Amino acid sequence: MNCEWVKENVVLYIYDELGDDAKYEFEHHVKQCLGCRQELEHSLEFKNNMSALPVQEVSPNLLAASRMKLQESLEHADQTRSGWGMFVFDAASWVHQIKLAPALTAALLMIGFAGGAITSWRMGGRTPIDGGSFQTANIAGIESVLAQPNSNSVQIKYDVLSSRTYVGAADDPQVQQLLLLATQNVRNPDVRLGTIDILKSHTQDDQVREALVSTLRYDKNPGVRLTALDALKSYVRDDQHVRDAVVEALLHDSNPGVRQEAISLLDSVKADTSVREALRSLLNDQNAYIRSQSQHYLASTPNLD
Repeated sequence: MNCEWVKENVVLYIYDELGDDAKYEFEHHVKQCLGCRQELEHSLEFKNNMSALPVQEVSPNLLAASRMKLQESLEHADQTRSGWGMFVFDAASWVHQIKLAPALTAALLMIGFAGGAITSWRMGGRTPIDGGSFQTANIAGIESVLAQPNSNSVQIKYDVLSSRTYVGAADDPQVQQLLLLATQNVRNPDVRLGTIDILKSHTQDDQVREALVSTLRYDKNPGVRLTALDALKSYVRDDQHVRDAVVEALLHDSNPGVRQEAISLLDSVKADTSVREALRSLLNDQNAYIRSQSQHYLASTPNLD
């Protein structure tokens, strides 16, 4: 047992994360070493001071989006690094940070623990059919979404530490929140497709519509983007935000099928100035159908400029 080891593990000690043997050795050393005892006292004081500060609540949507982005980044890292190289790098970096700033590490750990506790989202009224507690802050991802035949009920299986299942009506607030999370499932496009099919009947909800617009813009699967486009078609005329997303898909989507569907949805708003500008830019497009439709729309609409 040496002072360097004690300083590296002081954060684990104050959060009671050390094993019994290591904890005994830690306490025995601290009793005999003034420097390490002072380090422990300072860390405990910092922890207590941080705990006394008010913690702002993180919105469930931000938390869910952040977790999905982290999951996607981790998957990308798994593909671009060797397992041994990642282990060596991450372990060395972690130890280095502990050595340089144990107090900072304590602050980060406390923020993480506090954030998890504060943002546990109570959605009472119904409980999962497996008897577990329902807290979206603990949800790691959506595994499957199934519409129940001949009913308004939706069955959603989601991952926490283990898979759990929740069953409720499609307009149940808990089901709605799980469906919004499912649109961000980066692993399984079938889950996203099934989710959007269910959300089609709820596009009057601003949150649902925003989730569909985000899917149209950023989802990597063209089939999912097409489904989102179809779900938004009734709002192209009256919702400028939806219209802009459809124009963006027409101009920039990498899939010809998505672009062709997008231009067909703009027929009812082809007199709109921003739509006409986009159509003019497509008169020399490489896609023959897009060129033809752009010419047709422009020719059939009076020039209002």
